[in-house]
Amino acid sequence: MKNIEAFGIIGGDKRQLAAAQAIKSEGYTVHVSGFEKIKDEVSCFGGTMPHEECVLCSDVIIFPLPLTKDNMTLNTPFSEKRIYLNEEFARLFRGKLVFCPSKDKLVKTGRYWQEAKVYDFLNREEMQVCNAVPTAEGAIEIAIREYPGTLNGSRCLVTGYGRIGRVLAKMLCGMGAKVYVSARRKDSLAWIRLGGYTPVEHSDIINSGEFDIIFNTVPALILDAHIMAKIAVRSLIIDLASQPGGVDFESAKRMGIKTVHALSLPGKTAPKTSGEIIKETIFNILEEEKF
Repeated sequence: MKNIEAFGIIGGDKRQLAAAQAIKSEGYTVHVSGFEKIKDEVSCFGGTMPHEECVLCSDVIIFPLPLTKDNMTLNTPFSEKRIYLNEEFARLFRGKLVFCPSKDKLVKTGRYWQEAKVYDFLNREEMQVCNAVPTAEGAIEIAIREYPGTLNGSRCLVTGYGRIGRVLAKMLCGMGAKVYVSARRKDSLAWIRLGGYTPVEHSDIINSGEFDIIFNTVPALILDAHIMAKIAVRSLIIDLASQPGGVDFESAKRMGIKTVHALSLPGKTAPKTSGEIIKETIFNILEEEKF
């Protein structure tokens, strides 16, 4: 990457700082912005700077994961300053290389994004696959903390057999849990059976019996009041799906069912690994695009 000397990290949580450390270890200059609340932790980067200056001094800009939590401002949990995603902000990045999650959402905030080269690192397959491991580990950590029994011997349901579902089912099985996995497609059900788990069709979850712990990975309403009354009355439900999740939380609360909506687990439970995954994904894109 002969044309790149400096990276700028604007906003985000500790996984962004871990990404910054990983980039710095490769010999690049790294500037950070939006970390005023944790000045000591960014002193190795020369401290935090205004985002306008960070953009000016950097060849590549990296935005936080998630990009925004309110659809109006950049996600900056370690800053008191609000950075609005508007035309004025977009104008700063003309001619810059920008890496972000949710590219479609970002480019709608200003026409000047058309004059920047914007890449979505979250859509990359290696990012999704590698991120499944800290997500699954984080879910298991929650289960160990919140469930009064042991995972060994417990009856667990994993809804969905995507990247996270596959990793999670394997980990639970390795800990001695009785693992059931639900899916919609016939080929997924076949792979579930081949993996040594008990397959359950989504449409037949209601008839699968009661579970000790349910892990939802499906970003659509899977566990409504009717289904929870049959399979989850005494369950712990951990929802790993993005907003709004796959659980009717209001009904669960009314029924006395304990639920945890575990969002952004990699950033909470494994920020170092998650930051390194972000760095590796971005470097892969830069090499492929021959920068």
